[in-house]
Amino acid sequence: MNRLPLKRGIEALLAVLVAAALSGNAVAQNRPRPNAPASPVLQSWMSPEVGAAWASGYRGQGITITIVDDFSSASRFRGNLSGASERLRHGEWTRKEAGLIAPSATLRSHDFATGRTVPLNTGFNVLNLSYGMMATAGLGTVGWSAQESSILLYAGEGRAVVSKAAGNDAVAVGQPNAAGTLDYLNRDLIGKPSAIFVGALSRNGTVAAPASMASYSNFAGADVTVQNQFVVVGVESSKTGLAGTSFAAPIVSGYAAILASKFTAATPNQITSQLLTTARQDTVQGYNAAIHGRGEASITRALSPVAIQ
Repeated sequence: MNRLPLKRGIEALLAVLVAAALSGNAVAQNRPRPNAPASPVLQSWMSPEVGAAWASGYRGQGITITIVDDFSSASRFRGNLSGASERLRHGEWTRKEAGLIAPSATLRSHDFATGRTVPLNTGFNVLNLSYGMMATAGLGTVGWSAQESSILLYAGEGRAVVSKAAGNDAVAVGQPNAAGTLDYLNRDLIGKPSAIFVGALSRNGTVAAPASMASYSNFAGADVTVQNQFVVVGVESSKTGLAGTSFAAPIVSGYAAILASKFTAATPNQITSQLLTTARQDTVQGYNAAIHGRGEASITRALSPVAIQ
């Protein structure tokens, strides 16, 4: 077993995966965050399908979304998700985005600098991972910390939906980037039944105006296993000032919470499968499974049946 010099990389504003090791005596933050107001506002960067889900009564109620991210570093950057410019840490941004999509979900924060086990809440859980674990390609088994070990266990046993940012190196998931480094967390999530890789479109797609892949986004690649667990969503950076697949993953985390708030008896594996199998290809320009995986995630299609298998 290799004890790898893995570095956590957070996918920052300029759509570059920053391989920066975060250190310090941070403490995991697992206190639930207050829910959003009872009447949420559909933001301009969101798919209109989100508003339709809210109108049907599905807002993520009863679901816990845990954001595993940076909540302790001095690094902050500016963006606008809800009508006012703010300077927030990376994790504060991804938590805010997931909460805006699923305004009735319980939000928890887990500072990834701790390396500690990620605890699950009672009931249905979604984990958002807008970071990568980077090291030189070609290494073998990873001696994971308790943190990543717990995430991989939950994804493998179907104990939580795990929404993972695909990465911003414009390479296939599971392949090294131009610098010869690999996201080993991506690699080890391949084939895990409740894990979803999320790539970025340049905007939300429609049938009349299909959206193209964002130039920075990692893509599905030739591995059929990855294709089957890969979706894309619009990341409208011109409206928010925030780019990167870091801001694609929380959208799917929110979708998972919304979906689970309708299908309350469903397992994480079932919710994951429903999000993947109902993705649409007709809103994606030049759809190709090797690039876009299953296609653009559609919360409307995912919610449409009376029951799911």
